[in-house]
Amino acid sequence: MQTQEPIVYQGQFGSFTIEDHDRQGVILYRSGLAIAALSFAIATGFAFLHNTFWITPLYFVFWTALGVSLFTIHIYLKPLHLALQAFWMIGGLASIALLFVSSEPFALYVYQHPIWIFGIGFTFAALTGIFFKEAFCFDRFETKLLTPIVPGLLLGHLSGLLPLLWEQVLLISWAALFVVFAVRKLIQPIPPDIGDKSVFEYLKQKHS
Repeated sequence: MQTQEPIVYQGQFGSFTIEDHDRQGVILYRSGLAIAALSFAIATGFAFLHNTFWITPLYFVFWTALGVSLFTIHIYLKPLHLALQAFWMIGGLASIALLFVSSEPFALYVYQHPIWIFGIGFTFAALTGIFFKEAFCFDRFETKLLTPIVPGLLLGHLSGLLPLLWEQVLLISWAALFVVFAVRKLIQPIPPDIGDKSVFEYLKQKHS
């Protein structure tokens, strides 16, 4: 059986090929985003149904899936990549700590005590970082909207400046646009998400 020759791409600092492990990394990245978006959308639905019990496990599914995406995403700037991973970890530790602080449902307690946004908000700062990266690299309209919506909603609730109606509108918009983003990523060609591997190699050699 004849094997297909790998496609050679010309990068900024030389030629490169895309390997199977590169494709697998992109699939994991997109799968994480899809699970995170679906979990967030379902949790949002439960919030409007005033059923806060299931939001807690859905949040941690969202957090775990987001972590998978953050550890498989391709970002040229390593310090930024590490910062987003650190934000994700801080947000997760704060979320776990909150479970021991209150016996109330997770989402309800945070809603009633917005000071906790200073902790779990790091999780959503990491998510915003992904949205910003995707908006910058692929010029996607949904990520251009999500980049200000996420911090706007969290900071608006923290400060008490946003009326309830606006919080609901922003939350629905967040959930809907997140799903749109995840679906569009699933059908996007794989190579663009891998990026220019010659740049990664150049940066690796530069800092070695």
